Amino acid sequence: MTAFLVAAAILVAITLLFLIVPLLRQRAGGAQASRTAINAGIYRDQLAELEGDFASGGLNQADYEESRRELQRRLLEDAGAEGATAAQARPAKRSAWFIGLSLPIAAALIYFVLGNLPALAPESAKPAKVTAQQIEEMVAKLAARMEQNPDNPEGWVMLARSYKAMGRYEEATRAFDKAGKRVDEDPHLLSEYAEALALATGGSLRGRPSELLARALKLDPDFPDALVLAGTAAYEREDYAAAAAYWERLLKQLPPDSEDAKALSDSIGKARAAAGKKSGRAKREK
Repeated sequence: MTAFLVAAAILVAITLLFLIVPLLRQRAGGAQASRTAINAGIYRDQLAELEGDFASGGLNQADYEESRRELQRRLLEDAGAEGATAAQARPAKRSAWFIGLSLPIAAALIYFVLGNLPALAPESAKPAKVTAQQIEEMVAKLAARMEQNPDNPEGWVMLARSYKAMGRYEEATRAFDKAGKRVDEDPHLLSEYAEALALATGGSLRGRPSELLARALKLDPDFPDALVLAGTAAYEREDYAAAAAYWERLLKQLPPDSEDAKALSDSIGKARAAAGKKSGRAKREK
């Protein structure tokens, strides 16, 4: 069994080498935007149309508020979607580190939950099929173990991400909170926590989610996910100039001729225009 474990570790290392090295060799300028940026652009287009209808008298106050909340909820649900599309949208170096960390962590999680070393014996080898019900059971077992061993921040992070992927946002926020300093010192985890908290509380980034995003950007002023969400939060509170400023920082990380950069540029232009209109109204009111 020991020989098998050593061989497996070597194979994992070799596999990671072939996956990570080509990604790390890519130029930083080839980074792609987070898919969330595109969703944010679509959201702002729809919000602009909604505000236009409201301003022209086509919508009453109640319908306007309800439609706006629905747009915010859809944006955050899209932002929280995980999978291959989101992984491909990250910059190459971030993708490399994500692959390098997530594969071993995933393997560790499976062992941590199942704890079935005897299954490594050759006579126990059987084709494995993981169903949705089995995933639910694995997460439930992990949650039970964390209650018995609460002083394990990495375990709480795994549990929080599992709940978030399953759409159980309130439970995800509680798990993120229990991870303590592990979350407070990582801009990626702070961004995920803010997103889960917003989804758990009606889709708004006001208040606590915005505080978490501010902390994430203090740790890493150019972290893409935090910039996207911080810009969306600023737009939500009608601080259009701040929203444009956040997205402009993200735009600098994108290839200038990419579709993502064009969409983000269009959103920045609309935010700047909204900021100008707001400033003009304020001047007329004085």
